[in-house]
Amino acid sequence: MAQPPRLLAPLRLGLAAFRWLSTPATSGAGLDLRGIFPPLTTPFTAQAEVDYSRLEENLHRYATVPFRGFVVQGSSGECPYLTPQERLAVVSCVRQAVPRDKLLLAGSGCESTQGTIAMTVAMAEAGADAALVVTPCYYRGAMTSVALIHHYSQVADASPVPVVLYSVPANTGLELPLEAVLTLSQHPNIVGLKDSGGDITRLGLIVHKTRTEEFQVLVGSAGFLMAGYAIGACGGVCALANVLGAPLCQLERLCQEGRWQEAQALQLQLIEPNAAVTRKFGIPALKQAMEWFGYHGGPCRAPLRPLSEAQLEELRRDFSINGWL
Repeated sequence: MAQPPRLLAPLRLGLAAFRWLSTPATSGAGLDLRGIFPPLTTPFTAQAEVDYSRLEENLHRYATVPFRGFVVQGSSGECPYLTPQERLAVVSCVRQAVPRDKLLLAGSGCESTQGTIAMTVAMAEAGADAALVVTPCYYRGAMTSVALIHHYSQVADASPVPVVLYSVPANTGLELPLEAVLTLSQHPNIVGLKDSGGDITRLGLIVHKTRTEEFQVLVGSAGFLMAGYAIGACGGVCALANVLGAPLCQLERLCQEGRWQEAQALQLQLIEPNAAVTRKFGIPALKQAMEWFGYHGGPCRAPLRPLSEAQLEELRRDFSINGWL
């Protein structure tokens, strides 16, 4: 039976909830987010328990890829299906398994501001270098710019680590409004934005309007990574990096060196595989593709279901016709 790391026993989310009131906020100045981050998947056993040993094995293989760091408990990690204790255990496991020079961004977003603060403090205690905070969305009709600015400001004020905003409208049905991003970019402990919406015009405007702030924009998908670099994004948090990490790091390098023709050729090869493991088939496809490339993907937690035979064939085709299989 899979067991979390021993050091996790003292971690208690409830304790963190009482500590945050006296926790001084830090300044995010100096945190460099440039580079590629895979949003790690969470391996499960056949009994649907978190498989920490297989997570460590994946991290050992990723050590050969020049990632800037890792995102833990993002959308690809099936975060909504993990208990608070499991979320912290996974963060601690990853922190213990990777070198300190690899940044660890931990998804700490909850529906309430109080819950998000408590989780953010606990994630920092578990070893996170920064908190990736998704928009609260259950009462999305009430999530105005005013409400979201207040939410993120309160979290950033209390967080002992820098905060990265996270907008993923495909999952939340809510895009973090532009005016909220621009206001929050001025907070000293909010260092950037991961935007998975795919609107390059919006991303370019955010880069342009925040150019006088120490604010960094991360592209949230491999499908428009080159376009993101072209308009001034600093890096990417890409689900496909769990499978094709080296090619994505190569694409980053080509863009940085201004080798745009080569970058374009590589980007075009990545569009269909990326779409297949994100908006088309989602996490079950991402985990299946990981298995083909020698990583531990394994099953998802219910209610997510495995791919059908027809979906599996289409997924393989999306990778093979682009030269990856």
